[in-house]
Amino acid sequence: MGFSPLTTTSGCSSYCNLGLGCKSSSLFVQLGFLSKGVSAKPAKLNASKVFWACSSSSSSTDPLLVKAARREKMSRPPAWMMRQAGRYMAVYRKLAEKHPSFRERSETTDLIVEISLQPWEAFRPDGVIIFSDILTPLPAFGVQFDIEDVRGPVIQSPIRSEEGLKSLHSLDLEKLQFVGDSLKILRKEVGEQAAVLGFVGAPWTIATYIVEGGTTRTYTAIKDMCHTAPHVLRALLSHLSKAIAEYIVYQIVSTIKRKCPQTPLVLYINGNGGLLERMKTTGVDVIGLDWTVDMADGRKRLGTDIGIQGNVDPATLFCPLPALTDEIKRVVKSAGTSGHILNLGHGVLVGTPEAAVAHFFDVARSFNFDKVEDHVSEADKVVA
Repeated sequence: MGFSPLTTTSGCSSYCNLGLGCKSSSLFVQLGFLSKGVSAKPAKLNASKVFWACSSSSSSTDPLLVKAARREKMSRPPAWMMRQAGRYMAVYRKLAEKHPSFRERSETTDLIVEISLQPWEAFRPDGVIIFSDILTPLPAFGVQFDIEDVRGPVIQSPIRSEEGLKSLHSLDLEKLQFVGDSLKILRKEVGEQAAVLGFVGAPWTIATYIVEGGTTRTYTAIKDMCHTAPHVLRALLSHLSKAIAEYIVYQIVSTIKRKCPQTPLVLYINGNGGLLERMKTTGVDVIGLDWTVDMADGRKRLGTDIGIQGNVDPATLFCPLPALTDEIKRVVKSAGTSGHILNLGHGVLVGTPEAAVAHFFDVARSFNFDKVEDHVSEADKVVA
């Protein structure tokens, strides 16, 4: 789910050299409570384009997650999890038995809302993310896909030539009404108790599916295009960048009914240890660290003038609860008391004990930065 200048423009050689073909990036579009007093300000999200956002004054009633994204003073770190709703929850598996089609579950308003709220009702996280998929908008601009039980996503007609590009068209938002409707309902259901998050896939990530025809571990077809058909790949990425930008705006407007809010953006790239400094140049508000990056090192490299998210190893949730507690405390201490959103360093793994997820959020709520012992952090020491 991501929109990053790292994955658009500049020509194909930069994608191959950066190794982005082997990475999956995500952008979590923060759709939290918006304050009054809107004024326009451009925010650079693409090296060749300007995506307009608007600024608004902060409010004491903003959800904790929004405050963290703005690096405001907090009493504790807000917490949510990537893949927060899904197969690790018994209630989700029971629903999936009645509705076995993933596309039905992710493209039907009532089911989207019900699934998105399952972890909210169980754990009360500080962020509620819409249950969706990065491929959801594809049919709205001309790319049809199926999701098979064994193979996963399958693109019916991969695009690898100029002829294939002819199937693309501008984004038809009417085909995505279920997304906007779901976000509106979630905003109403959650109220001001938590932030609501939408998300999109990065143009490069989505392009890998469209070119490869589905999930891949080698990225051979799209890497070949870097050298044999760079003009086709550039055209595809340009089209995707425009469509995804419109999709981001649609999610925001559907939720808070304003054309240009100052909407905090979180950029996550799997395996991003070598890209942190470049990620910071994208103009997003928060950088999500994957679990392979040491939080103390990540904070030192990024500085304290940008938010940071993560990055507990998802496998730690299979450990004894005291070990999980220690790891959460280490991450929070390393991240510092300002601008940190506690999360995993990747999505929740299938089979994760629900008791461990509940414990994760309980520990997050137990922090009190006003206490001397909780206030001194590794990040604070680095700055000092």
